[in-house]
Amino acid sequence: MADHELRTDDVAGYLDRLEMSRDLAPSAETLRRLHVAHLHHVPFENLSLHLDEPIELAVGPLVDKIVRRGRGGFCYELNGAFAALLRAVGFDVAHLAARVVEEDRLGPPFDHMGLRVDVPGDPRPWFADVGFGVSFLEPLRFEESIDQHDPLGTFRLEPAPHGDVDLHHDGAWRYRLELRPRALDEFAATCWYQQTSPASDFTSGPVCSLQLPGGGRVTLAGRRLIRTAADGQRDERVLAADGEVLAAYREHFGIRLERLPAEPDG
Repeated sequence: MADHELRTDDVAGYLDRLEMSRDLAPSAETLRRLHVAHLHHVPFENLSLHLDEPIELAVGPLVDKIVRRGRGGFCYELNGAFAALLRAVGFDVAHLAARVVEEDRLGPPFDHMGLRVDVPGDPRPWFADVGFGVSFLEPLRFEESIDQHDPLGTFRLEPAPHGDVDLHHDGAWRYRLELRPRALDEFAATCWYQQTSPASDFTSGPVCSLQLPGGGRVTLAGRRLIRTAADGQRDERVLAADGEVLAAYREHFGIRLERLPAEPDG
């Protein structure tokens, strides 16, 4: 078995986590359903960084975290595991490196991971990303310079210098993609940077967030429980007791922790 392939029981467990049928054929509709289900069932979270848990960029540990431990992850983990699931279902998948935009400046190389997905019999590829937090709910066609309307907004892939492609969401520049396929372990150095650097957004404190069916999100940032409705209305409250925070992880994200993730001093 290749190191990027899943065991039969892993595939079954993964599909159970997504509340999807185990009898799937690769098609554009299957890809759409898997993408939506992943965003609704597997949270974006950086808790490992604040629980002193090492992150290993290999398919086995990533899928174990999602399937057996009931956890989520950040981009490399979520898209790395999702790529393995898609391959097991019968899709051809390539990891793509991206640089995230902050204040109109590009982050470091391999700052983010997206996925190019080819569907058997479909000459036009798709773009998938279940690891960016707030982004598109359904996979996009990998076509440049057209508006693609999604339940979470309007997305557009635009040509960029050196053959790269920029993703825009409702007119805002989100990240720049390189089109060269990458191996999972090529993201390891920047993954380590994201876990350790004071300049990384992920080291500033624990965050766990999940897209809700019907629109809206629920987010636990440290002790702040934030509910954002589909219309943008926001409700926030602070959970004072440790037990309340642990209960919120269980109730809203299905994550069972024995202790709270550490928060940075100050």
